[in-house]
This record gives sequence, C-alpha cells and structure tokens, in this order.
Amino acid sequence: MPVEHEFILGGQKSGKSRRAELRAVDWLAEAPATRRAVLIATAQAHDDEMQERIVRHQADRALRVPAMRTVEEPVELARAIVTQSSPETLVVVDCLTLWLTNLLMPLRSEAARPVTRTPAAHAAMLLVALREARGPVVLVGNEIGLGVIPLGRETRAFVDALGRMNQDVAAACGRVTLMAAGLPLTLKAPAA
Repeated sequence: MPVEHEFILGGQKSGKSRRAELRAVDWLAEAPATRRAVLIATAQAHDDEMQERIVRHQADRALRVPAMRTVEEPVELARAIVTQSSPETLVVVDCLTLWLTNLLMPLRSEAARPVTRTPAAHAAMLLVALREARGPVVLVGNEIGLGVIPLGRETRAFVDALGRMNQDVAAACGRVTLMAAGLPLTLKAPAA
C-alpha cells in the first residue's frame, strides 16, 4: 500500500500550518508509544521581524504539538525528507514557498556561495523524495497565483515557478487541501 502524502495550500494566515499541526496531533494520537512527528522548517531569519515570527511559531507549535521535533533545513529539503522519513514518522514540511524563495531569491551573502543545483533540479529531487518517503509527508505551501499579475520580471518568474511546483507537488500527493479563512476545502482525496 503506497504511503499517503498531503499538500495543504492557501493564502497567508489561511490556517495551513495549523491544519498540518492537527494532522500531526492525529497521527501521534493513533499510536503514541510508537509514532513520531518531525517538522522540517524552511524559514530563515534575515531580519528582526522574521526572527520574532520564527520564535513565536516555535513557541505556539510547542504548545499545540509538544511531541513534534523540529529540523531546520532551508535548502536541502529532499535530503531532509528522506533522512527523516520512516513508517512510524509523519514528516511536516513548512513551507514550500519559503523553500523556493531560498532557492530563487537568495540574499546577497547567500548568492556568493557556489550553486550546486538549479531550483528546477531541487524541485525534481523533492518529487523523488516524496516517492521514496517511507512514511507520510504533509507539505505546506502558499497559493499566490489568485491575485493581480505582479510587477517585475523576477516576481513574475517566482509566481510562475511556484505555480508549476504546486502543480507537481499536488500531482505527487494523494490528498490536496486548500485552506481559506481557517476552513479546509478538499481538492483531491484518495479514491475510496
């Protein structure tokens, strides 16, 4: 029986992360003695506001899902999924949008590092990691293509790349949930 993955997407503050945390709570409750949950966090704190946001999210998550361990990985996401995955472990990735941002729009200090793989290669490796994962993976990402067409070539390229990646991840997952105002809308569910 194949492992079921879920992709949860929506706008900012739509309830995506909370939904993923609820999946982890349910997963752990089914077999608390043997099951584990790990969050792969992709955010990087490049300014004080983001650092405060990350600390707040960590504290909130520790209250809601105290048994979930956190691993920070802003770039090598595919490797982190394969490393953390096991039949007894639910892997939560939060979030794909920040991960893609890290790949496509590195800060000047990061841009000086040698590029070993293109963003497209990283995305392809992510899909391979999902196929090879030995346990369930819940991925969180933003749907940003519903608004106005952004100004600027780089921004439009980012929106296009995110849209393509979202389509590929949705195709690789057995369940896809769109969040709006804290409410889930099932876009794709496993066949009964």
